[in-house]
Amino acid sequence: MSFQNPVFIPGPTNMPESIRKACDMPTIDHRSPLFGQILHPARANVQKVLKSANAEVFIFPSTGTGGWETAITNTLSAGDTVLAARNGMFSHRWIDMCQRHGLDVQIVETPWGHGLPANRYAEALAADKGHKIKAVLATHNETATGVKSDIAAVRAALDAADHPALLFVDGVSSIGSMNFEFDAWGVDIAVTGSQKGFMLPAGLAILGFSAKARAATKTAGLPRTFFDVNDMAKGYDNSAFPYTPPVGLMNGLLLASDMLLREGLDNVFARHTRIASGIRAAVHAWGLELCAATPDLYSDTVSAIRTPAGFNATEIVNHAASAYGVAFGTGLGEVAGKVFRIGHLGSMTDVMALSGIATAEMCMVDLGLDIKLGSGVAAAQDHYRRTTGQALKDAA
Repeated sequence: MSFQNPVFIPGPTNMPESIRKACDMPTIDHRSPLFGQILHPARANVQKVLKSANAEVFIFPSTGTGGWETAITNTLSAGDTVLAARNGMFSHRWIDMCQRHGLDVQIVETPWGHGLPANRYAEALAADKGHKIKAVLATHNETATGVKSDIAAVRAALDAADHPALLFVDGVSSIGSMNFEFDAWGVDIAVTGSQKGFMLPAGLAILGFSAKARAATKTAGLPRTFFDVNDMAKGYDNSAFPYTPPVGLMNGLLLASDMLLREGLDNVFARHTRIASGIRAAVHAWGLELCAATPDLYSDTVSAIRTPAGFNATEIVNHAASAYGVAFGTGLGEVAGKVFRIGHLGSMTDVMALSGIATAEMCMVDLGLDIKLGSGVAAAQDHYRRTTGQALKDAA
C-alpha cells in the first residue's frame, strides 16, 4: 500500500506531518518539570475541545477501549445495573465489557442504522423507581454504521425522570471532529482516543470526568490498578504519571489540540460537515444509500455505504487496497459484507476527499457495479465548489 495516499478508514486517521514530528522527540526525564510543560497544557486544551469549564481530564496510555474500562471500573461495582442501547458494533462491545466486569446490563435492542432511542431510555428510567440503574451508556457516533445520536435527548430523558444515574458517552469517533458539549449535555464521563479527531497514532485513552463521576470513585468496587483515576490525579499533582508516560504521544496531543483550537472548533466542525456532505452527494449520484436510516442521523466522520443486495461490499475494500493502494473500512458485525465505509475525519480536506471518492468509484466500476465513472466525483466537486469559503464570499 502506498504511503503517499491518504487513508479513508474511520481511524487511525491521517497525520499532519507536524504532529508526526512532534511525537518523534528525544528522550526526556518524564519526572522533570519539562514533562509538566507538556502534560498540563495538553489537559487544558482537551478540556476546551470537550467544551467544558469543569471536566477533569485524564489521559492513559491505551485506546478508546481502555477509556471505556476506565469509565466503568472507576465508578461502578459488581452487580450494578447499567442501561445501554445496542445499535452497532461499538455499543455492542461496550455492553460486552460491562458484562465481563459483572455488571447487569439492561439492553435496549435497536436496529443497526438507527440512533439511540431516547424515548425508550426515558421509559426505562421512569420505570426505575428504586434507581437501580447506576449509569446510562450512550455511543455518540456509531462508527460501524455511520450513525450519530442525540446525546442532549438522552440527558433530557435522565432529567425528566429525575434520575441520578451517571451519563457515560463514547465519543471516540466524534470528539475533535463533531460538536461535543460536555457541560451543556450533562455528560459525566466522555471517552475518546488519540487516533481519531486528534490525528495522532493510537496509544492514548482520553477522558473527561464530571465532579459527580469523580465522587463515584470513592464507592466503586470494581478492581482497577493501571486505570485508577485517583492514582493518576496524584501523579498529575506532581506533573507526572503514576508510571512511565508516553511522552512523545503527549507532546503530539499538545500540538494536535493546539491546532484544533487555532482552527477554531466551529470551523473544525463545519469542515467535517462540508466534507461529509460532499461524500453523501457522491453516494446519491451513484444511486446508493447510506446505512444511517435518516438524514438527521448522518455522521460527519464516517459514511457506511450500502451496496446492492448480493454484492459483497468487502470486495471494494480489498480491491482498493490491492489495485490502488488506498484503504477504506469494511463492514462490521451485522453489516459485514453489506457496507463499505469511507472515513472522513481528522486531517482531511476537500481535495483529499475527492481522491477517496474517485478511488471508490473506480473500484465499483472495476467490479461491475452499475456506476457511471465520474458521477460521484462531479457531485462532490459541485458541492465543494459551492461551499468553500471563497465561493460563499463571492455569493455575498
